[in-house]
Amino acid sequence: MDYVEQRLFRYYPEDFGALPVRVVHMDLIFDVYDGHTRVVSALTAESLDAPLSSLALNARDLAILRVECAEYPVTHTYDRKAAILTVAFETPVPPRTRFTLETETICRPSSHVLEGLYYDGLCPGGPPTQITQCQQWGFQRLVPCLDDMTAKCTYTTTIIADNGYTNTISNGDPVGPRIPCAPGRSIQRYENTTTPMAPYLFFLGVGCYDAYRREFEYPDGRTFTLELLAKPGSDPEGAERALDILADAVMWVHLFTGREQYRDREIRQEIWRLTRVRDEAKRSGDQETLVETRKRLAGLITKITPGYAYTGAVYREIAMQNSDFGGMENVGNTTIAANRLMPGPDTTDPAFEYMIRVKVHEYYHNENGSEVTGWSPFEIWLNEAVTVHIENQHHAFLFGEAYSRLQTVLDLLDPAAGTLTLDRGAGSMPIEPDGFNDPNDLITGVTYVKAPEFVRMIETLMGKETFAEGLARYHDRFRHSNASRADWMRCMEEVSGQDFSRMAAVWLKEKEYPVLAVTRTYDPEFRRLTLSYRQNRSPGGRIWEFPFRFALVEQSGRNILERTVRIADEEGEIVLDDVDQPAFLSLNRGYSFYGKVAYRPPEDELYLQVTRDGDIVGRFTAFLALADQQMLRLLKDPEAEVSERFTDLCIALLGDDRLMGEAGGQFLTIFPSVEDERFRHRYRALYDARQKIYASIAARGEDALLAIYRQAAAESAPGRSASLEAEAATIRRRQRKNICLAILATLDSPTIHELLFGQFEEATNATDRLTAFRLILESSAPKRLEVLKEFAAESSKNPVAWESFLAAVAGSDCDDLVPILQRIESSPAFAIEQADQQRALYGRFALNRKRSLETDEGRTYLSEILRRLAPINEYSTVRVLDAFAFIDAMEPEHRVPTVAVLADLLTSIDLLAHPSVYNNIRRFLLGAPEAARAYEAEHGEIPGLKRT
Repeated sequence: MDYVEQRLFRYYPEDFGALPVRVVHMDLIFDVYDGHTRVVSALTAESLDAPLSSLALNARDLAILRVECAEYPVTHTYDRKAAILTVAFETPVPPRTRFTLETETICRPSSHVLEGLYYDGLCPGGPPTQITQCQQWGFQRLVPCLDDMTAKCTYTTTIIADNGYTNTISNGDPVGPRIPCAPGRSIQRYENTTTPMAPYLFFLGVGCYDAYRREFEYPDGRTFTLELLAKPGSDPEGAERALDILADAVMWVHLFTGREQYRDREIRQEIWRLTRVRDEAKRSGDQETLVETRKRLAGLITKITPGYAYTGAVYREIAMQNSDFGGMENVGNTTIAANRLMPGPDTTDPAFEYMIRVKVHEYYHNENGSEVTGWSPFEIWLNEAVTVHIENQHHAFLFGEAYSRLQTVLDLLDPAAGTLTLDRGAGSMPIEPDGFNDPNDLITGVTYVKAPEFVRMIETLMGKETFAEGLARYHDRFRHSNASRADWMRCMEEVSGQDFSRMAAVWLKEKEYPVLAVTRTYDPEFRRLTLSYRQNRSPGGRIWEFPFRFALVEQSGRNILERTVRIADEEGEIVLDDVDQPAFLSLNRGYSFYGKVAYRPPEDELYLQVTRDGDIVGRFTAFLALADQQMLRLLKDPEAEVSERFTDLCIALLGDDRLMGEAGGQFLTIFPSVEDERFRHRYRALYDARQKIYASIAARGEDALLAIYRQAAAESAPGRSASLEAEAATIRRRQRKNICLAILATLDSPTIHELLFGQFEEATNATDRLTAFRLILESSAPKRLEVLKEFAAESSKNPVAWESFLAAVAGSDCDDLVPILQRIESSPAFAIEQADQQRALYGRFALNRKRSLETDEGRTYLSEILRRLAPINEYSTVRVLDAFAFIDAMEPEHRVPTVAVLADLLTSIDLLAHPSVYNNIRRFLLGAPEAARAYEAEHGEIPGLKRT
C-alpha cells in the first residue's frame, strides 16, 4: 500500500511575485478601545508602467466601513474567506502616477491569536494592555494593505487611546507630546520617515509599563535614548542592569562589526574599555574622569572605521508577556518576552544567556532585516541566519570562543531537539523549503541553527576579513530595499572570487547533512599521510560542498599541521607530504561543517585527544565517541559494567580547572543517544544507560566529586557579577558544580539527599535551586512531593519562576510524572493561553519521549494536550508535534500506539482552520510508512492520507 503526496503546503514560491504598485507611504490613525480599534488609513502608492484598473489588498478579519480614493473614484468587494479587499478604479490610474487610497476599518483584539492586535495583560485598575505582532502577516489583521516584505514604505502613525495607558507606542520618533483630545482620551503621533519599513515590522502598543531610560553615547559623542518598558511592579535594579547589557550590545555592534572589524583590534578593545570607564564616570558624577575619557575616545574613534550606528532618537525594548517568539524587531521598538527582558533573582543561567543573545540579536536586525530586508518569507532564513551569526560572535566575545562554540555544538547534537537530529526527522524542511503553511513554519532550528552554520561555512571558505567586506557590501548595496538570497551570494562571490552557487543550491534546497567517512594511512618511508574520504549524497542525489578543517597532532598536543580544505566531490584523498606520524587526528575542528565525521580511531587515541587536543570541539567530540562506546555496550548488554578507565576520565575532566574554566561543565555532557541506528530511538533504554554511567562515575569517585563540587560552590559568586565577562566565568563554575551534583544524585542515598536539600534550601541563585529541585523530584527522597507542592506554590507567584518550574517538572523522569503534570495543569496558576507556559509544560513533556511516547499514560496525556492546544496556538502545537519525528525508528511495540495519537488527531483537526497542524500531522504519518501500515492493518485506513 503506497501513499501519494498531496499538496502539503498552502504557499509556494510562485505565490510571491512583484507588487502591482510601489508603496510610498502609510498615514494611519488608530482609535483604540478595549474591545475594538477603528483604523483610518491613507495608503499612498504609485502605479507602475501600465494603467492600474484594480488593486487587491490583504485584509484579514476586518470590518470594512469605508473605501475611497479622492483622485480616482473606486468600488470595492471584500472576500472575507480569502482575506482580500479588491478595489476597482472607475477610471484606471495612469502609469507612474501616485494616488492615495483611504480606508476605514475595525479590527478586534484577540486573547489567544498572537498575531495582529492582541491582549497582553491588564493595566492595574485600568484598561487591557494591547500590542501587535505582525511577523509575517499580522499587519493585514490591523488594516487593509499590501502585506508583503517588498512593500517597504515610510509611516506616520497617530494613536488615540485611554488616558489610563502609561504608554502609547509605534514606530519612529514622537511628534510632540501626548495631548488630551477628548474626555478621558489622548492622542500621540509618531513619524517613521528615515528607514522605509516592511509591513511585518510595524508595531503598535497601548499599555501600562514601568519605564526606565538611559542615555547611550557613542565614542564620538553622538547620543540617543535607550528605553525599557517593563511590566508593572518590575525591579528597578534589574531594569538598570538590563539597560547596561543592552548598551553593551549596541556599543559592541558599533565597534566589532562592519567592513573593517578585524583591523585595529587593540584600538577597538581600548575604546570598549574606555566607554565603560566613561559611563561609570557619568553615573558617579566624576566630571574630571568624564572629560578626560571623552577626550581620549574622541581621538581614538577617528583611527578606526566603526560598524552600524543607530539612526533614531529612541531605541525601545518592550515586555510582552504572551508571544510565540522570544523577541521581535519592529524598527525602533523591539518586543522581548517579559520573562527574558531583564535579569532577576528567578533568572536561570540559560535564561540570562538567552537575554544577552536576544538583545544583541534584535538590535542588529536594525541593519540586517530592517534596513536590508529579505524579498519574501522564503528569505526569512537570510534575515535570521546572518543576524544569528553576529549574535554568536557577540556571545563568544563575552563568554569565550571555546564555551560559545561548544554551546552551539551541543545545540546541534542534542538527541531530543538538536538540529542535526530533527533535520533527519519526518517533519524536517530545507533552509529554503518548497513551501509552507504559515510563516511560523519557518521559525525553526533549521532557520536559527542550520542556516547560521551555512553562513559560517561561507565565512570559513572566504576568511573572516573577506566575509566582513562582503557583508558590508551587501548592506551598503541594498540599504532601505529588499534583497534575495542570490543578491547576498553575489556580494560574497564578488569580494572572494569564489563560486558558491552549487554549494548554496544543495545546502539551501535540500534537507539533512553530509556524513564524511574518513580513513588514514601513513607511509613512514616518504613521511606521507593520506586522508581518504567519502561523503553521502544529499536526499536529492547531489554532492555537498563544505569546508573541512583538520589537524595532525603530536603526543604533546602540539599541532604538526592544520589545514582547511573545500570538500566538493563524493570521494577523494588529501595527501600530506613530509609530515611526522601524528599521535591523533583532530577532525572537523571548530565544527567547521554542519554534519558529522565518521572516523574510528583506536580507543587510546581518543583518550589522548580528550586530554591533549588544542581544539575544544575536537576534545569534546572525542569524549562523545568514548561515551558512545560505553552507551552501546550497555544497550547491547544491560548487565555490562562501565569501564573504569572512562569513569576515571570523567572525574579527571571535572577536576581540570583549566578545561572547566574555559568550557564550563557543559563539556561533561553525555547524551542519552548513540550513533548506532538500531538503538537511536529507544528512549528509555538510552536514558537508563546514561544514568548507569553517571552512577558508575559517582560510585567510583564520590569523594573526589564532592571535593570538586565544594570547590566550585565556593568559587561561585552569590549574585550577578558587575561585568558580563565576570558573569560568564561564574556561569561556567556553576555548570561544573551542578554536573557534579547531577552525577552524585544517581547514588540516591540519604547522604546525597541531604546534599540536594541543602543546595535547594540555601541556593542564592535560580539555577542552583532549580537543579536541586529537579534532582530531588527524580529521587527516592521521602519529602520529594512536599518539596514539589511548596516549590510550585512559591514559583507560581512569579511568571519567570513559574516558566522554569514547569519546564523542570515536564522534562523530569519520575513514575508519577503524568499525574503531577495534570495537577499542575489544573491549578489556577496555569494559563493555557500563555505561549511561554505552553512551551514549558507541553513542549518539554512532548520531547520527554521516554515518558510521552513510550508509556500508555504518556501517549494518552500527549493526545489530550494536542487536542486542547491546537485551537489555541497552532505554532506551539506544531512544535509539540516535533516529538513524532522518528516513529518508524522506535521499538515495534510503540509504533502503532504512537501512530494512533496522530491518526486520531487528524480526524478532529480542521484543515482550513489549522493548516499547519493538519499538514504537519500528515507529513509525520507519511514519514513513517511502516508504522502507518502496521496501524492500518489493525485499525483500518487513516483518513486524510490518500494512496494509489
